[in-house]
Amino acid sequence: MSPTTLPAPPEHGHVTFLGAGPGDPGLLTLRAVEALANADVLVAEHEVLDVVRTHARQGVAEVLTDSDTSDPGTGTPQLTVVDGASTTAAVPAMRDAAHLVMEAARGGRRVVRAVSGDPGLDTYAAEEMLACASAGVPFEVVPGIATAVGVPAYAGVPLRDAEGADVRFVDARTASDRCWTEVGASDGTVVVSTTLDSVAAAAGELVSAGRKPDTPMTVTVAGTTTRQRTWAATLGTIAQTLKQAKVLPSPEGGRPVIAVVGERSAPAQRDRLAWFESKPLFGWKVLVPRTKEQAASLSDQLRSYGAVPHEVPTIAVEPPRTPQQMERAVKGLVTGRYEWIAFTSVNAVKAVREKFEEYGLDARAFAGIKVAAVGEQTANALIAFGVKPDLVPSGEQSAAGLLEDWPPYDPVFDPIDRVFLPRADIATETLVAGLIELGWEVDDVTAYRTVRASPPPAETREAIKGGGFDAVLFTSSSTVRNLVGIAGKPHNVTVIACIGPATAKTAEEHGLRVDVMAPEPSVHKLAEALADFGTRRRLAALDAGDPVTRPSERRPGARRRRSTT
Repeated sequence: MSPTTLPAPPEHGHVTFLGAGPGDPGLLTLRAVEALANADVLVAEHEVLDVVRTHARQGVAEVLTDSDTSDPGTGTPQLTVVDGASTTAAVPAMRDAAHLVMEAARGGRRVVRAVSGDPGLDTYAAEEMLACASAGVPFEVVPGIATAVGVPAYAGVPLRDAEGADVRFVDARTASDRCWTEVGASDGTVVVSTTLDSVAAAAGELVSAGRKPDTPMTVTVAGTTTRQRTWAATLGTIAQTLKQAKVLPSPEGGRPVIAVVGERSAPAQRDRLAWFESKPLFGWKVLVPRTKEQAASLSDQLRSYGAVPHEVPTIAVEPPRTPQQMERAVKGLVTGRYEWIAFTSVNAVKAVREKFEEYGLDARAFAGIKVAAVGEQTANALIAFGVKPDLVPSGEQSAAGLLEDWPPYDPVFDPIDRVFLPRADIATETLVAGLIELGWEVDDVTAYRTVRASPPPAETREAIKGGGFDAVLFTSSSTVRNLVGIAGKPHNVTVIACIGPATAKTAEEHGLRVDVMAPEPSVHKLAEALADFGTRRRLAALDAGDPVTRPSERRPGARRRRSTT
């Protein structure tokens, strides 16, 4: 049994010091996820909580930590208690971290103290562990990926190679003159933890200590996140490089960065190894106008391309106004009224499943009934319900594609000639007409209604109209009409991607220029097509010697080439 699942002593509880890694939630270890699932209280800085809270159970209490702004030189963490509903108390209790961690553990509660990177390299974690040990509070340590190691890996800067050069880690905030002298005299790789506005000073310290001004140097901010950005220069030119990039001076100069100094950070090598920032849609903010349930797998795919998906529901699904027809059809499934049931959407599966649960039925009620499904997502929704479809179109995933594979009614082999078709109130009649032509009787039943969703927040509406999004994916004509209706027309710098010709035509009718179209009507093929577009766009910029930018970074109104996708 893992230590994170052992019964805790009732009086003192248990504390897990957990490394949350450098920022990418995907870098949490399996052990970390296990500890978070068992936690009663989370203690962490706000940005670390954003990484770990996804894996915590519902209702976990949170304790936010913030640096003491009254004395910037100390950086001593102060804590604000947040209750299980995540609302700050009227009088926040400001205490030192070690005291609050132990207090949270009292009464047998399991506390996860999450820190950025690895607890072994955290400035204050060791002090908090000693305090727990002195008070008799049992604790454990779950290591995490150190920021000084994870960030260079994401920046495409290896710290060692076959030659096995020495690697030194330096925290510029606490480094002594002796430390700078030692790393300056070395010819190994130096990893410096510092801030954006202190990079040039750290470079100067290394040059003063003996490093050559032409020694390669990379500087990475927001490492391992889709906000990551890396600049390559030398110790002597880094200040000018950041100035020319208009990074400094900046009010955000205090942002932490990881700088790597040494031959392994040479730009020529990094160009071949920068796997993360060279993803096809790296940093692109992509609008996904679908319901959260429908957008989940699509958003995951976009993230794999480096994008930042933003889900905006354009359609709300509601029960039919007159449920009696649906109730009769579901009862007919049980009494043997149908030979087939055809699902054309995930929403149809959901509507039937909810009605089943209302009557106390489960997937066994489909015994003896043939099941058809249009599309991979619809089929997966049925499988999750415990039903394996008998028929999925072999070609086009649409009503027309389903009809091409649907067998004609044969009174010899088909004891029943009736099909149950649960669908939306606005569905087309193509499938019904086609089934009747094949000799089947069809119960065309409204299983759910689709209505226009409520407008998104004002901030999102402004981003849509003002060019804040790099791309928008339209998966149907209704998503075009509804998005424009509830939020306005996307800005002309935004890349418009459509799932098929009908959707593209609707987009053009609304004054939108279509840049990308899926080769086949599939949301995953649509995402692939957008990624291909992003790859071509990036390569074109590199070939022209231009910086790689996102569409939203282009000057509003600038002329753009039309894609041939």
